[in-house]
Amino acid sequence: MIPAARIQAVIELLANIIATPKPADSTASAYFRDRRFIGSKDRAAINTRVFRIMRTWHRLGWWIRRCGCDVNARTLVIADLMFEREHSLESIESTFSGEGYAPRQLNDVELKMAKALNRQNLEHPHIPLREKTECPEWAFEMLQKGLGERYEDEMKAMMTPAPMDLRVNAIKAKRDEVLAQLKKDNIDAVAGKHSPLSIRVFGRPQISQHPLYLDGSIEIQDEGSQMIAAAADAKPGEQVADFCAGAGGKTLALGAAMNNKGRIVAMDVMEKRLEQAKLRFRRAGLHNIETRHLLSERDKWVKRHQEHFDLVLVDAPCTGTGTWRRAPDQRWRVLGPPIGELLPLQRNILDSACRMVKPGGRLVYATCSLLAEENENQIEAFIAAHPEFEIKGEFLKMTPAQHDTDGFFAAVLTRKKAVAAP
Repeated sequence: MIPAARIQAVIELLANIIATPKPADSTASAYFRDRRFIGSKDRAAINTRVFRIMRTWHRLGWWIRRCGCDVNARTLVIADLMFEREHSLESIESTFSGEGYAPRQLNDVELKMAKALNRQNLEHPHIPLREKTECPEWAFEMLQKGLGERYEDEMKAMMTPAPMDLRVNAIKAKRDEVLAQLKKDNIDAVAGKHSPLSIRVFGRPQISQHPLYLDGSIEIQDEGSQMIAAAADAKPGEQVADFCAGAGGKTLALGAAMNNKGRIVAMDVMEKRLEQAKLRFRRAGLHNIETRHLLSERDKWVKRHQEHFDLVLVDAPCTGTGTWRRAPDQRWRVLGPPIGELLPLQRNILDSACRMVKPGGRLVYATCSLLAEENENQIEAFIAAHPEFEIKGEFLKMTPAQHDTDGFFAAVLTRKKAVAAP
């Protein structure tokens, strides 16, 4: 593709992402799937620019509005090109020629904006803090309050692309062996810093096509997510319930920790995701996992299994503020339920799931959020409503700036054992 055609593709893809209420990565995948004529290098270049624009969305938008323009796919791309110093005024006009596969010509308003942005820097000294830190309006005050003096550092850390972490499946392989094989295959990788099963990979290799992935020896999983499973501390022979299992990432980690001994019930209200998870369980060689489709968090099956499990993991649906490095579009739009709906849902899920915990058993509540409203505050309210539970140890808090992982929170609670009557 000629450079102008690449830019037109960026505009088209960005417009699709803006108009489609789906995650940006899935929209991008569909875009390229329908255009198989676009080669791998062109695809990578287009994706890189699109995701860079999404990571600078609020700052670009501030400048665009300051120039009197509307924020849309074209103005975002024009502004990005000017700030990256890739074009002079003359070259950007020739690039937007409207000829062949090039973008249509700049209109008067767009040309005026390009002139105003010429030789400017994206980081303006007067840009407001919210836009400077790429924070959506709805989360600004909550994140400032919850993160305190760490607010700017954490938000800055989430402006960069997320790294790729692998989790070694201890049933099938050892970390040293996997590292040696990856090195042999010319894949740059190092041992993780926090999880004993984690490996960090550099350069974005096609891990999903690697033999170790195909035979279930490794899984792609952020190291912070791995630490949730470590905090749950599932043991061989236990009865375990993964209440919001989703696609089964943490279920896999729990099953491996149990060495295929005992029983795990992976449950979720989304039956399709559970069906997909079954394929992952088989590939990983895990045979102690069964799935259960729940009609709601108050499904009758839950009531029938009161005080049945040694461990119940609640990986609650949340705003996902801790995952903005890998999902930058969530910094400027809400794709799932708003926080006003999530908070009561989280409370309802906890209130239902806790019934399944045996006396002396563990209830683990986890989110991929940095908001105290979804984390500490929920645990405080739960303990007040359920004095039969107590907090075990300190909360797990993983953050992008402090740990170079996605943001995760976990609290381990135990159900008190009944005291025998004298």
